Order: sequence, then C-alpha cells, then structure tokens
Amino acid sequence: MPIYKTPGVYIEEISTLPPSIAPVETAIPAFIGYTERATKDGDDSALILVPTRITSLLEYLEIFGRLRPETMTASITDQLDASGQVQTRTIDAALDPSSPSGYLMYYALDMFFRNGGGPCYIVSIGSYSNPIDANDFIGVPGTVGGLEAAATVDEPTLLVFPDAISLGTVSLYGSVASAALSQCNELQDRFTILDVYDNGTSSAIADFRNAVSSDYLNYGAAYYPQLKTTLSYGYDAGGVTVSHEVISANGTSNPGSFDGDSLATVGLTNPSLTRSIIAKLRELYVTLPPSALMAGVYARVDSDRGVWKAPANVSLNSVIQPTVRVTNDLQDRLNVDATSGKSINAIRTFAGRGILVWGARTLAGNDNEWRYVPVRRLFIFVEESVKKASEFVVFEPNDAKTWVRVEAMIENFLTSLRREGALAGAKPEDALFVNVGLGQTMTAEDILNGIMNVEIGMAAVRPAEFIILKFSHKLQTS
Repeated sequence: MPIYKTPGVYIEEISTLPPSIAPVETAIPAFIGYTERATKDGDDSALILVPTRITSLLEYLEIFGRLRPETMTASITDQLDASGQVQTRTIDAALDPSSPSGYLMYYALDMFFRNGGGPCYIVSIGSYSNPIDANDFIGVPGTVGGLEAAATVDEPTLLVFPDAISLGTVSLYGSVASAALSQCNELQDRFTILDVYDNGTSSAIADFRNAVSSDYLNYGAAYYPQLKTTLSYGYDAGGVTVSHEVISANGTSNPGSFDGDSLATVGLTNPSLTRSIIAKLRELYVTLPPSALMAGVYARVDSDRGVWKAPANVSLNSVIQPTVRVTNDLQDRLNVDATSGKSINAIRTFAGRGILVWGARTLAGNDNEWRYVPVRRLFIFVEESVKKASEFVVFEPNDAKTWVRVEAMIENFLTSLRREGALAGAKPEDALFVNVGLGQTMTAEDILNGIMNVEIGMAAVRPAEFIILKFSHKLQTS
C-alpha cells in the first residue's frame, strides 16, 4: 500500500475479477518436408530448417516456390484411311516410369487448405535437388532435423510430414514417426498425424505397426489408405516427351512428324493438338497420403464444433476415391488390434454419402484413458491454456489468497468449456473439479519448497463410436 504524505484525493483501482484463461490455438500444423526453395532476402536457402508461418497457398508460393515438375510422356497414334487421311487419333499420357518423384509438400499444402486448413508452419528440410533417402531423412538436416527445428516454436499443435511416405522402407518411416511421437510426449503441446506406409503388399498394415515404436502412442493417430485426389501432377512443357505413331490402312506403322519432340515444340506448330495432349496430362491425378487432408479436417472441425468433437464422420474435399476399398472386415482389423494395440483410422466410401473419415482413435487403441483423438487433444488444449495463463503466479505468495485466484480462474475456464459441450455431466461438480490448498494438494513442506500443486479433473466427452439399436417383437395385447 502506498504511503501518502501530501494532502489530496488519490485514486486506487481494486481488481475484483479473477484472471482469465485465453484458449490457445488447437490446429496449427507444422509441415516438415522438401520445398523448391526457402527464400528470404533473396537467399533461396535462408529458411532451410527455419519454421515459417504462412496463412495461404499464395504465401507458400512466394516463399517456398512451386511444385516439382514431373517427367511425363504423351503418345499420339494416328490411324489412316485408304486415302491417307487421319481416320482416328488416340492420345494417351503417362508419368515416366521412375515418377512420381515423391516430393509432395506443395500438393499436401493445397489439399490442407481445400479441406479447411488455416495458419500453419512450413519447415523446409531441403530443396528438390536433395534425394528422398535414408541419410537425408534420418540425419540432419533431414526430417529429424526438421522435427528439432519445429520444437523451437511454441505455436504448432500438429506434426505432419507428407514426404516421408516416399521413403524406401517402412522401417525408415517408422523411425520418423517414432521421433515425432517422442517429441509430442516431451513437449506435451502437440499431436502427430501419421500415414500408413503402404508398400503394396498384404502385410502393409502389420509392417506399419511393427515399425512404429510402442511408446507415447496416445500422442498420434494414423490414417489409411492413400487418396486419389482431383489435383493433377505438375509438369513443364519441355519435360513432356511426345511419341507419334502413324498406322496406314494396310497396317504399316511409321513414326509421325511429332515423334521425339517435346510438348513445347508441338505447341509451336499445332496448338490444337497441344490442347488435346494437355487435357490428357491433367487426367494424371495425384495420389496423396491422407495426413495433410486430416490436418485440414482437424482445423475445420475445431473451428465449427470444438477440439472435443471427433474429427470423423466428415467428408473430404477434392478427393476422387481411396486407393483401397476398406470393407467392414478390413476395418475390424484396423480399428482394434489386440496384439499391438495400435489402432488405424479408415477413410471409406459410402454410397450416397461420399468419402468419409471413419475413425477417431489414437494409436493407443487399447488405452481406456487416451483411446480417442478428441480426448487426447482436449487435454492438450486445456493443459497448454492453463499452463500459459498460470505463469503470472510464479513468485507470487504461496498463500490462500493466491490459491483462491488460481482456483477461480481455472474453474471459470472449465465451466465455460462445459457449457460449450466439451465436458460430460449434468452438474458442474459431475464434470470437473479444481483442488488447491494446504491439506488438499500441498503439505507444509511443499509450501516451504515453493511448490504449489493444483489438481484438475475433467470428465471429457467421448465419441459414440458404436451405435447399437436393439429390436424385439412385441406380443399382441389386444
């Protein structure tokens, strides 16, 4: 209290309201992978391993460049009639056998924004000149280096690495996934979205489960299968090789006038034919792992309903079809696995409803506490929000006055979440509790050691995963 020595009128403002908790963001992904460049102040590599916040695909293009052009081929087959005129013309296009290259960051960002994504971070781990191989991914500045860089920024709440699906073996992907889960457990403020590494064999699911570590499974969720999108692979006209075959009426085959030319050369002399070839090239649709799309779905559901709503039973935008048709029998084995406990969420096609996310489990599928994605992410959200809001208490007197302020602050925050539908319980005392005080959460020795313990309990709502309708025959009574 100030000491007054000069006569006069003085004003003192007395705070009667408890401090409040500002909710943190819940769906800010960090995308870790390769980009064309990472430009700052004219230096194309200045932002390598520097987490950079963007809010749109246009901003990504300005800083990190465009997609990597693929090598493609186009074939023209002309069937001549007896007079030597073209009777039918067939045009086909294909990716070079060694393509696609596997650099998927641009496509992933595009699908992220199409599915509801907003602000995000890009961690470039190298340019397209760097090969996607074991040394580059496991070492520094590979994906592990990218993860370490992402750890230096507090805002990201999701980890996504779409390029990692292009690694040569499932064990390499598993090592990246395990490193991400370990970071989430260490920082306790983020969640990992994983793709099932599908090597095209019948053992792909089992191989993925074996490759991912069994530690910290509640901090990640995996999705299956990969998705055929409406995006077309990028190309440069000079990188499209045209083959041209002319078949005469008697069946003789000869090279045509455009055989061996590039699409750019064809465009100089025959614009109409060029447009037909481009139309075929646009039918080469990009197949993407689902993690980037799911990051967008997380952001959309969080914005529309809240982090406590399961990011499931929602449709995916700009998707033609999943690469694997997931049946009930297959999902039985994805959803519950008694041996490893690693649940995998399916993306399925339903007649009349489209393509839906049909699962909301973390990798810890056998864990009653952390089985569901919304439960894990709700606790991350509350823990981080309360932690940041409680920093004002550090070095405050560890007495009843401070305890009451902290208790009121946290109770008000949790009560507001309950009103929004995040917590279960007919009454507030059934949904939450906050305990702090001497004899409740602290001993006299704790206070002497400068420790203030606060116990917080929440009854998180869980998704209705299995809807069981029971029917019976009612006997005639009249």
